[in-house]
Amino acid sequence: MPLHIDQVNIYSLHVPFKRDFSISYETLDGSKPVVVEVLANEGKIKGYGEGLPVKEVTGEKPQTVTQAVASFVAQDAFPSQIENVDQIFSFVESLPEKKEVSAAICSLESALLDAIGRYQKKTITEYFSKDFWTDIIYYGAPIPLSDEETLIQVCAMIKKLGLTHLRVKAGADLEQNEASLRAIRSILAHNCEVRVDPNQAWDIELAYNHLPILEKYDVEVLEEPMPPDTPGFSGFARATLEAGIKLMACESAPTFQEVMRIVEQGLFQMINVKLTRSGGLTRSLKTIQYLRRKGISFQIGCSRGETGILSAAGRALGLLCRDAVYIDGSYDAFLLKENTTSQDVSFGFGGEAGPLPGHGLGVEVDPQQLRKLCFSFHEIPIT
Repeated sequence: MPLHIDQVNIYSLHVPFKRDFSISYETLDGSKPVVVEVLANEGKIKGYGEGLPVKEVTGEKPQTVTQAVASFVAQDAFPSQIENVDQIFSFVESLPEKKEVSAAICSLESALLDAIGRYQKKTITEYFSKDFWTDIIYYGAPIPLSDEETLIQVCAMIKKLGLTHLRVKAGADLEQNEASLRAIRSILAHNCEVRVDPNQAWDIELAYNHLPILEKYDVEVLEEPMPPDTPGFSGFARATLEAGIKLMACESAPTFQEVMRIVEQGLFQMINVKLTRSGGLTRSLKTIQYLRRKGISFQIGCSRGETGILSAAGRALGLLCRDAVYIDGSYDAFLLKENTTSQDVSFGFGGEAGPLPGHGLGVEVDPQQLRKLCFSFHEIPIT
C-alpha cells in the first residue's frame, strides 16, 4: 500500500536565542526557519522537514521559501502516492538547480523522507549509501564575534564540554580579531583546532594584515575572508597556502554548480557543505561525492538557529560522511531558548554524537511548539 499524502503545511517560525549571536555583518537574537509538515494516510503519518533561509547568501526569505514549497507541491511530478523512496529522489532531481530555492527543497525533501521513513519503519540514513558510514561523529563549537568577557565565558564552557574543533567568527577589526584568538589560546591552549570565519568581511589589505596573526595563533583553516572574485584574491590564496593555512569556500559555494566552478579555479582546499544551503540531503551528498572524486576536503556546516528538525537531518548527513574534516551543528541546547522537537538533539561530551533513536529523522516534533513559534502558516490540501 502506498503512502498517500493528504496535505502539506508550511510554518514560518521565529525561534529566540538564549543570547545574541554575532557575525561580521549582523547580530541575531533569533532565527526564522521554515518547517514543512507532510500529513499522510489520513493524518496517521506525519513527516517534518526544515529549511533556514539566509538572505545574504542565497537570497531566500521565509516568504520566498513558502512560495517555492507551494509551487513544488503543485507540480504534476510531486509524489503524492509514494511506493518507493526513488520517487522522492526523482522529484528532487527535477527541481530547479538554483540557490534561491535551496531551503525550500531542503525542507520539503526532509519532510517527505521523514514521512516515508516513519511509514516503512526505517531511518532516513537507510535510504542512502553506507560506504562512508560511521557510528560516531564529533561536532565542533562556534565562537561568536563578541567582547572579551563573553569570549572567556564561551571558552570556559567549551573547555568544560571537551570540544576540540572551534570555528571563530571574525570581523573587520584586526585588533579585536587578534584579541579573540589570544583569549581562546590563553584558555584552551593548543588543545584545539581553530578555524577563522570572517564571513567575507575583509578586503585584500586587511586579509594580508591578518596572515601573521593567523600563523601566530596556529589557525588551521580560514573560511572565505572575501568574495573570490575580489581583485588580488588568487595571490592571497597562494600566500595563505604558503603560510600553511587551508582556505575554505563557504558563501560562494551554495549549489553544485558553484562548487564545480570553485574546484576548477583551484584556489580553495576545502568546501563548507550546508544542508539547507545545498538543497537537502540528496544534493549535499551529490556535492560531497564530487569533492571526494576531486580530492577536495569538506566540512559539514550548519546555519545559525537550526531547530531540532534540521539538526536531526544534519546528524544523518554527518553519520553518512566519516571523511568530513569538521562537523558543525546540533547546538540546540546551547543556542535556542525554545525548540520544535520534544527531545534535545545536542551532542555530548567532546562533541560526540551518534544515531538518533526512532524512524525517519528520529525526532518527535511538538505541535504546540510549532503553533507557538509560528508567525505565518500556509496549508496545501492534496486532491
